[in-house]
Amino acid sequence: MDVSFKYADEFGPFKVIQLHEPSLSLKAALVVDNVAMGPSIGGIRMAPDVTIDECFRLARAMTFKNAAAGLPHGGGKAVICADPKMPKAEKQAVVRAFCQGLRNEESYIFAPDMGMDEECMAWIRDEVGRVVGLPRELGGIPLDALGATGWGLSHAVDVVAEHYGISIQGARFVVQGFGAVGKHVSRFLIEKGARLVGVADSRGAICDEKGFDIDTLIELKEQGKSVTEYPDATMVSADDLIEQECDLWIPAARPDVIHEGNVQRLNTRAVIQGANIPCSKEAEAYLHQQGILCLPDFIANAGGVICASMEYHGATQAAAFDAIQEKVRRNTEEVLCRITTQSVSPREAATALAKERLRKAMAYRRYSLFSTAPHFL
Repeated sequence: MDVSFKYADEFGPFKVIQLHEPSLSLKAALVVDNVAMGPSIGGIRMAPDVTIDECFRLARAMTFKNAAAGLPHGGGKAVICADPKMPKAEKQAVVRAFCQGLRNEESYIFAPDMGMDEECMAWIRDEVGRVVGLPRELGGIPLDALGATGWGLSHAVDVVAEHYGISIQGARFVVQGFGAVGKHVSRFLIEKGARLVGVADSRGAICDEKGFDIDTLIELKEQGKSVTEYPDATMVSADDLIEQECDLWIPAARPDVIHEGNVQRLNTRAVIQGANIPCSKEAEAYLHQQGILCLPDFIANAGGVICASMEYHGATQAAAFDAIQEKVRRNTEEVLCRITTQSVSPREAATALAKERLRKAMAYRRYSLFSTAPHFL
């Protein structure tokens, strides 16, 4: 069979949909991986080079993330092959056509990811209604503006630091990707006394052992500039940023930025995965062999989807951030405990945790991957 069954196993995928609308050059895909715990939540990723294989892998990451976090949702992911920086009118037409193509797909709740923002979510709400990550004016909890994922990451770092004897005060950290996740985790960690010594965006990277002023970096990005325009910083290539000596290295951008070809250059005590699937399996295995913690994505960066789920069910901003703190800290502690007591890798520990919770939910269903109940609840 074709790629649709390449990833098939006991957990999914339940459903794969490909969309094509020639009049708008729309090429997109949705993977609903597993809805045993409820309707799937997963972000829409817009990028010119996004692939359906990436969509499969991200959908599975969302299944495990939602299960590990104890959310009443399954995992799904959508991708749109397009340049997110296209003119606004063209982007709106593409996004509206995309969600119209999925208007009857109640197993999926639309959420933002790379290349999509609150305004895009507002367009989708206007078309189909099933959406999270809305602007505050429409009753949403603006998770990107508030930094929900970064908030969760900062608490994962707290637990890791305590477990491994790293003092947050003065700890050096590197952030690869200074978008909605990267800038906020930087802000939260700096507030706790950590020092940002390396940072990158899509146009380059900079390093400085003295640390960067977070307000200056954020202002540069708000002006449409690159972090490389930070005054008096040492510019390095994005590839060379991996060699910056630090206590914490946080990938917060695209998949597979750490791989077999560069993982041996890492000079850090721990990797905290802020992006989804930022490390290849081979890279994670190497780090484990070297005694370097690599905290998996669906444990460390679950703050965004926890916030999205809380918004969908009508919670307040304060309740959502309390839930992020409690769930991320608890799951990070559980994974670190399993690593120690069971002598397994972080990925094995995290996956076992998610699978245990998922299998229990699936056991209650007539069909293991989905439910025939209204709205999959």
